[in-house]
Amino acid sequence: MKLGLAAAFLSATLLAGTASAADKRWDGADDLPVNPLACSAGEANAAPAARPYDGGRPTNAADKTGKPITLVDVPKLIGIGYFNATTKGMQDAAKALGNVTVKTDGPTEAKIDEQIKFIDNYITSGVDGILFAANDPVAIAPVLKKALSKGIHVVGYDANSTPDAREWFVNQAEFNGIAKAMMDSMAKEAGEDKSFAIVTSTFTTPNQARWIAEMWAYAQKCHPKLKWLETVEAQEDNNLSFNQATTLINKHGDKLAGLFGMTSVATPASAEAVTKAKLCGKVAVVGLATPNAMKPYVNADCVKSVVLWNPVDLGYAAIYVMRAVVDGKLKPGATSVEAGKLGQLNVVNGSEVLLGSPFIFTKQNIKDFDF
Repeated sequence: MKLGLAAAFLSATLLAGTASAADKRWDGADDLPVNPLACSAGEANAAPAARPYDGGRPTNAADKTGKPITLVDVPKLIGIGYFNATTKGMQDAAKALGNVTVKTDGPTEAKIDEQIKFIDNYITSGVDGILFAANDPVAIAPVLKKALSKGIHVVGYDANSTPDAREWFVNQAEFNGIAKAMMDSMAKEAGEDKSFAIVTSTFTTPNQARWIAEMWAYAQKCHPKLKWLETVEAQEDNNLSFNQATTLINKHGDKLAGLFGMTSVATPASAEAVTKAKLCGKVAVVGLATPNAMKPYVNADCVKSVVLWNPVDLGYAAIYVMRAVVDGKLKPGATSVEAGKLGQLNVVNGSEVLLGSPFIFTKQNIKDFDF
């Protein structure tokens, strides 16, 4: 991905005094502004400027305040542990609320064209609200705007669209928080002056691109001796992720001290590749994944850190946000929203609801989670 003008200005600001070789953003990063957190807990973080509401609005939506509503959830793909967990959270929330019916449906591969078809079909068949996790923030926007134009409420979670194509987005953790957790773990496990590579989904997938951009910025600020080798795409395909990780291991040999997995598929596949190569303890694997998928590698001491949030809570929060939108309780300018057992969730970045801080699963706590 080429460096845009804004990014070029930002990198010049961030990297003043650092080596020019570090100026170029890593492959897979987006060009948006970055806001790296403080290196240590004792330092103050730069507060981002408050932003006005920048989401979209449905046209002549029916008044369903307090009435039963029917929703469809169209994630990136179905049939993987991560989205099985968000589905469970949605069903839990629907049961707790008592006046929400939600169905999860979508493609079996993370393909934006297929996801658009599913959403379009549900616009035609008629629902009160659509929840989505975008495979592409721009490509999905027209069909979401079509839903808004039909009076259908639209709330995103996990992976955002362009803001004006939905009303609210439930952000599982702030991107710079995930980036800090990932980079600190890699520096601790691989070493401050070692080299690493990244296995991501695609260079256009919004979450992964944003995380990688923030990881790049945080690394320049707090771990400048870490060396990035390359980023490879693996869709969200298990076999491809394993093969890409194996290729990185073979290509870089002893230079490779760490692998980042940027998806819940890439991280266990990377751990499996390291295991098969008999490099546990020599190549650190740090990434985003569900605890059940990582338990074999964590319990075998091949993986020490798994960074994530609770996807069950993410799905749960998305339903409460949708219900609050339909009921008129979450409006532009709001600063928080009530989310049942999760309590009050804060509004950030204009039209996003923040679930909370990232969570790090380790050998000591991973047994306590089952998803």
